[in-house]
Amino acid sequence: MMRSPIRNNADARALETTPLSELIPAGNTFDAIRLRAAEDPDNIALKFLVPGEVEAPPRNVSFGDFMAGCYRAANMFHDHGLRPGDVVSFLLPLCEEAYCTIVGGEAAGIVNAVNPMLEDWQIVKILKAANTKILVAAGPELNAEIWDKVETLRAELPELAVVFQVGGGPLGDGVKSFAATQRSHSGDHLISGRQIQPEDIASYFHTGGTTGTPKLAQHTHAMQAGQIWSTAYALDYGPEDSLTTGLPLFHIGGSIVCGIVPLAHGTTLVIVSPDGFRDPTSVRDLWQIVHHHRITIMGTVPTVFGALLNIPVGNADISSVRYGFTGGAPLPTEVGKALMKTLGKPLLEGYGMTETTSFVTMLPRDGKPAVGSAGIVLPHCQVRTVALDDDGQVLRDCEIDEIGVVLMGGAGITPGYVQEQYNEGAILADGWLNSGDLGRFDSDGLLWLTGRAKDLIIRGGHNIDPAVIEETLHQHEAVELAAAVGKPDSYAGEIPIAYVQLKPGAQASAEELQAFVREHIPERAANPANIFLLDTMPQTAVGKIFKPALRWDAIERVYSELLQPMSKEIGAKFMIAASASDVHGTIVKINIGNININEEIEKKISKLLSSFSIKYEIIS
Repeated sequence: MMRSPIRNNADARALETTPLSELIPAGNTFDAIRLRAAEDPDNIALKFLVPGEVEAPPRNVSFGDFMAGCYRAANMFHDHGLRPGDVVSFLLPLCEEAYCTIVGGEAAGIVNAVNPMLEDWQIVKILKAANTKILVAAGPELNAEIWDKVETLRAELPELAVVFQVGGGPLGDGVKSFAATQRSHSGDHLISGRQIQPEDIASYFHTGGTTGTPKLAQHTHAMQAGQIWSTAYALDYGPEDSLTTGLPLFHIGGSIVCGIVPLAHGTTLVIVSPDGFRDPTSVRDLWQIVHHHRITIMGTVPTVFGALLNIPVGNADISSVRYGFTGGAPLPTEVGKALMKTLGKPLLEGYGMTETTSFVTMLPRDGKPAVGSAGIVLPHCQVRTVALDDDGQVLRDCEIDEIGVVLMGGAGITPGYVQEQYNEGAILADGWLNSGDLGRFDSDGLLWLTGRAKDLIIRGGHNIDPAVIEETLHQHEAVELAAAVGKPDSYAGEIPIAYVQLKPGAQASAEELQAFVREHIPERAANPANIFLLDTMPQTAVGKIFKPALRWDAIERVYSELLQPMSKEIGAKFMIAASASDVHGTIVKINIGNININEEIEKKISKLLSSFSIKYEIIS
């Protein structure tokens, strides 16, 4: 499909004169991919590479064979009791069965992709919140760690009708082979005869889930169908393209942006490894993968692109690349500039959330570079920046270049979370979604994100944007990753500090980095009081810097320092541990070993910590 250029905001708005219903290829994912497979069944849908062996022959799955697998998966789930409104959850690496489960599962019921790297109890919470009826999971021959978790959690989920095992291993009561059962079902029609409706729920995605109770965002078929058009239009996916993918399927980046959207437009997914970009060989070999498989589009998260800058292109021919794109977290400006220089092609940064299905903004693919911007609002998406009152209600829209809270609206927005208590404050009365992000629109309609509303460092009433510190640190030649947070302060409330991960082989001291920041940030209040060097920056499973861990570390450092004199006085070593709390947001546990807790000790600790609002508890 020929697509007109998107050079600027005006081009995007002009496309909205045609109703979205006339633009989408089909009203749901299953039909969209079915139509594409029928058009070109021999084109390659999935190309699985051998990790660490760039020149090894890949395993190719054609669109025709893939679609037959999706039919069989849908019919298998239906035959085992899955109906519209019922949930099939999966715990899988990047494999053919996972993609068949996503597409086929949505044709039979609701698909709930779960992060297999979570702890057992966290997975149980997600499966229960989703009311899971069928589970698909990696067997011991594919991933022993995942199967060990399945064996443990099955005891707590008696409501499971069946577990389908992928990849081989001993079977038992309630466990069936995915491959063997799938083969026994029809691969050319849905035995249910289901007619999928736009308002039907297609999938659940857990947002967070790393601590506390997970929130399950709902996606309708209409949401995903709309994004199959708008995201593909922005990224110009087509049947001649091949896309590197290594993002996990429990996240919209892997399942939608680099999954069902390109598949619905005939693009070949080149799966770098079952573990995706978490496999170090896949990042190490990425330039060679581009060379050998003639990759046309490179898509990943900023942390992977940052790591690529430390890997020489060497003799790899990367001229096949038309552009790269990234999202999931802000791309450091210096990283973006260096990557565009290496690629010699545009690097598009986009912005969206689990709750918006996919991207809602992106840099214009045919426009002028604007490194650091999240781009223009995509056609048939809605984004605005607003000032909110103390109750979280909209006071007014922000002016050009005025920072406000980013709200999203339109057809791609979730109807809400499975657990309704999470909707308050997130979904506003008029249907707009509160992103929790801060940003501003410039006169060209470009959105510039300025941080998370909750990430603001408030120093004595003075608002400090952590992005100012982070972008400055990224300009230092030795810095690979940087993150700024506030640490508790008895006088100012909090003061800025920063954490830094250096590039491999690079040398720089904390003092040197502090001097660099002072030289480049004239605002004294925004200069970090401390810079801590880390061997490895804490990250989520999808490559985002996990700032809560840094905030907890900051709290622990402050409390440990304050309590050290008292520790010597009573002859006990205090162990301080900050973590998430479903009730308080953050809880600090103060362990004083074998010392008996008495009123005097409690009073002394209370006096030392009285100026902080963070909840704590004393244990021994």
